[in-house]
Parts: sequence; structure tokens; C-alpha cells
Amino acid sequence: MVKARTEYQGGLRFASGEGDGRVVMDAKTDVGGRGVAPAPKQLVLYGLAGCTGMDVAAILEKQRVPFSGLVVEAEADETTAHPRVFKTVRVTYRIRARAEDRPKVERAIELSQTRFCGVSAMLRQGATVEHRLEFETVD
Repeated sequence: MVKARTEYQGGLRFASGEGDGRVVMDAKTDVGGRGVAPAPKQLVLYGLAGCTGMDVAAILEKQRVPFSGLVVEAEADETTAHPRVFKTVRVTYRIRARAEDRPKVERAIELSQTRFCGVSAMLRQGATVEHRLEFETVD
């Protein structure tokens, strides 16, 4: 079971979690928030990037593939009608590894996207999720 609790902080701000795991959300200024914290949909993209990033790192570590500089970015286009939902999500993986390990990196990304990342699977229920790799070769 996955649980979450959030508490109203005034304005359009909410705080979730406790201690170091505390996450604050705020609405954008154009809808009445102060825009000082991520909006809820940004947090969904953070969740996607973290989920798939953890998968890729775990798979590569299990295969003993040395890598560095793993950065995962996610961006989404929204529908224009309310409720505005994601229609296309693009995930970009940036990683440095040996040239001969590129196929293993590509396979780790594929496995994350098709088998392991639950956030990606949930988003695919209503949106197209695309991914691409920016690979930097190291010696």
C-alpha cells in the first residue's frame, strides 16, 4: 500500500510528509499561488524521473556497468481542456559510460519503461510516454 498525507498551509500551498522527506507544493502565480514550490503535476514528473532513474541505476549496478552523470529529465504537454492532463511525456536520460556499454544502458532504459517503473506505467494509461538517450562516451 502506498499512502500520502498533505496539509493545507494557507494560500494554495500544501505540505506533505515529515522531516527530511517533507515536500511542499504551491500553485503557479497565474492561478493564485505564490509559485515558490513545485506544482502537483511537476511532482508527478519528479516521481517519474526518480522512478525510472532508480530502475536504470539499479539495473546497471547489478550488471556492474560503470557509469556517471546519470540525469533524468521529464517534460509533458498538457491537454487544453479541463481537467488538463498530460497527453505526451518526454523522458530524456543523460549518462556517461563506456562505448561498449551503450547497449546495456539502452536495455536498462527499455526495461524500466516497459517492465519496472510503475509511474511510467500509470502515465501510459492516459498519455504517450517517449524516451531518448543522450549518451556521452568515457574511456
